[in-house]
Amino acid sequence: MSWKKYTIEKVTPRFDRTWYIKWIASVLILIATAARSVGTIPHIDLWFGLFGTLGWFWVGLLWHDRALILLNIVLVTLIGMGLITFYLGKYVHT
Repeated sequence: MSWKKYTIEKVTPRFDRTWYIKWIASVLILIATAARSVGTIPHIDLWFGLFGTLGWFWVGLLWHDRALILLNIVLVTLIGMGLITFYLGKYVHT
């Protein structure tokens, strides 16, 4: 039995604009997830999540990646609804 050695070549750009956006957006989403898991300040995770998903949406647009665009525009919509409910919920649920 012979094991072949494979080299995986990167296909995403490195150190261009999208590289910085995707890493900043990923850190923002990690902060949002950590804030949600602690649960002390509910709107912090929404804001960090919003900006993180907007960053990944932008990357999807720049890469012409429909999966990233679809996923993140849906997430931006849902997080936006969460922010509206958080700030205006007492007025919406009358």
